[in-house]
Amino acid sequence: MSFSIHPLASTAFNGGPSPSHDFCGVEPITQLNNTAVSCLNALEYEQAGQFFRRALNKARQNTFFDIPEPQPSFSRHEVSKSLYIYQRGEYDEGMHAFSDPVKLDASLSTMHGTIATILYNLGQLFLRINDNEEASNSFMRALQITEWCGEERTHNCSSGVSIVAILHNIGHVQYRSGHYEDAVSTYAKALHLGKNAFTKSPNRLLEVATTLNCLGVLYFHLPKADTEKAMELYHESLIIRRTVLGKDCDSTEIATTLNNIGRIHYMRAEHDKALELYREALRMRRKLLGNEHLDVAATVYNAGQTYHQRGELDTAMKLYQEFLRIARQRLGPHHRDVAIMLKCMAQIHHERKEYDNAATLYGEALVVGKAALGKCHPEVASTLNKLGNLLYEKGDFDNAIRVYREGLEVERAVLDMFHPNIVVTLTNIGQIYKLRGEYQNALRLYKEAVSIQRHSLGPAHPNISSTLSSIALIHYQTRSYTKALDVYQEALRIRRDAFGDNNLEVASTLNSIGLVLFKMELHELAMQSFHESLRIRRRLLGSDHRDVAIILYNIATIHLEIGDDDEAMIYYRETLRVERCALGRSHKDVVLTMQHIGQVHQQRGELGEALEYFKEALDIQKASSEIDFASIAQTLNHIGNVYLQRGNAKEMVAAFSGALRYLKQAGKEEGTLAISGFNFYGLSKMHPECAPVA
Repeated sequence: MSFSIHPLASTAFNGGPSPSHDFCGVEPITQLNNTAVSCLNALEYEQAGQFFRRALNKARQNTFFDIPEPQPSFSRHEVSKSLYIYQRGEYDEGMHAFSDPVKLDASLSTMHGTIATILYNLGQLFLRINDNEEASNSFMRALQITEWCGEERTHNCSSGVSIVAILHNIGHVQYRSGHYEDAVSTYAKALHLGKNAFTKSPNRLLEVATTLNCLGVLYFHLPKADTEKAMELYHESLIIRRTVLGKDCDSTEIATTLNNIGRIHYMRAEHDKALELYREALRMRRKLLGNEHLDVAATVYNAGQTYHQRGELDTAMKLYQEFLRIARQRLGPHHRDVAIMLKCMAQIHHERKEYDNAATLYGEALVVGKAALGKCHPEVASTLNKLGNLLYEKGDFDNAIRVYREGLEVERAVLDMFHPNIVVTLTNIGQIYKLRGEYQNALRLYKEAVSIQRHSLGPAHPNISSTLSSIALIHYQTRSYTKALDVYQEALRIRRDAFGDNNLEVASTLNSIGLVLFKMELHELAMQSFHESLRIRRRLLGSDHRDVAIILYNIATIHLEIGDDDEAMIYYRETLRVERCALGRSHKDVVLTMQHIGQVHQQRGELGEALEYFKEALDIQKASSEIDFASIAQTLNHIGNVYLQRGNAKEMVAAFSGALRYLKQAGKEEGTLAISGFNFYGLSKMHPECAPVA
């Protein structure tokens, strides 16, 4: 639905009747209006509607305007489940200004002013029963009559509704309907009227501040948020209010604008500034509204969300629990916002790896969400996906796939068939199939994801390259190296087109291509790919980054493979230096590199140097706070083989015996012990003195 506003008239329409005051004709109509307003304020919507209808029927006899017949029933409509949290009206961001119906004084009212006011009030009724279309029609007709009359009722007065009030409500309906740009235009007209009003009384200035805040809200919610413009409008609104009310004055409107500014700082990841604003807004709201008010809960949630992003999980959880308590009390136990908060609390437990607590809360969020929104709603799908992520992290792949598939079914029912959330769920399921070795199932899902991405994003969007890389990795793991190379090269082309040559994603893809070429025994091409990746990573990350070490290791491995041991040793040692610098001397990757260097020395017959590296690796492993028995057994196995080559039988058997003990502690089979061409029985025959040790 889209609305347009007629240009404001400054004088009465030539040739038509001029507005006139007819007390006797107006009085019974104003009485009916005022009775209807009392019913509306008492939430008696049917009665209010009947009195407004009677008032309009009487007014129809006194005007040439076509006044529509109101609908026969004024029952409450269900709020759209797709509305944004503030659009639903349960929390205040300042968009509910001029939301009170207007009573009339017959002695001051004109006939057409009375009719416009009744239509305005009827629009307020339709807003309260969530009938946006009828509300818009009523407000637009009220605006048309008021503009035609040319009366200078720019602001509220005792003689009827103001043009500014009508424009605010038209803009509010447009906002609730998601027509943000139309709403901006409408509120801009209201602002123009307010700023150019003949009088500049405190009340007029406060109305201008209200309009500025509303415009800020709209710029914040535009499809492409204009936070600079929103911030400018919010601050102008604050300046006016503090000038009129005093800089130390506490008001609900100031608190609302502070809360709105805090949301901009949160969006910009300026968390300290956001919290400063939220704390001040919360102080005012608690003072003025009490601790149990929904607007207090809204700021509590905003602050909790900010602490959550800062990683201060205890404080975030405390605030989330306060919001949950207020929401359950004020909105009921099966409200969508209760479900959202349960999900937020579950996420904190999830991040702490408290999986049982997280799973319980995700389950509660699903029950409440389905009760409030139905089984097919994006919020339900979101919770299912988070629960699927938890099950995936726990290694419960069967249940993870089941939950992901349930979420996928919901997404396909409620979202566009090319929605990015569907891509995420498809790739999540594909990842599990890949880990389980069900490569064909994984490929099918990844290919479906790529098809959706190409349709929705275009053939060259960088997001596609990530999914292509997953497909290429499956081909690599299944030894379909030619297919893997083709797909990686497509991913590389997309990333180079999107990011240029000097980009870490490009470097990562070059590394992957190098690995494929290595497996295809195209060593020279693999070396070229690795060196290009190394150049990019050194330029962007510096020479001492762990990702640089990975490439150095791969280059060393190629040199070793083609028999260039000296070059291999140079690159392995540089790998070790970078790893020690980036990761520390006791990191497991340092141990692995030391083992490889030891093996190269061993193959070259440099047994003393090999033994030195193996023993240093062993010392690091034994000193670690997390003992890896299998890894220690492997190192002892290497040491034993060096002693075997040197003919040190007693030391050899001691090393192998230690390796066996650690293998048993690791739950591994003894057959995994690799002795170069011998077994313990043979050793006992060749070296009888070692038999007791064996």
